[in-house]
Amino acid sequence: MHEELVDHLTRSTPLNRGEALRVIQDVLAYFDETTQDYVRRRHRELQALGLTNEAIFERIEADLQYRAVAPPELTLRQLRRIVYG
Repeated sequence: MHEELVDHLTRSTPLNRGEALRVIQDVLAYFDETTQDYVRRRHRELQALGLTNEAIFERIEADLQYRAVAPPELTLRQLRRIVYG
């Protein structure tokens, strides 16, 4: 699976085949995360850094547009509802 990408990474980086495959699997797992799971995880991470909810939700809103498959645009209220129900 993903042999062409593994080959590319082993040619263009110091990674061996096993390491390249692990990196690919990690990246795919990261982007396989649902929007709701991503929002909840990022909220916890940013909250642990001491950011306020206002700053957290604004950052999450901006970050969502850079996901591999961008989800539909969510309002700040929708983001809050994902976290708090």
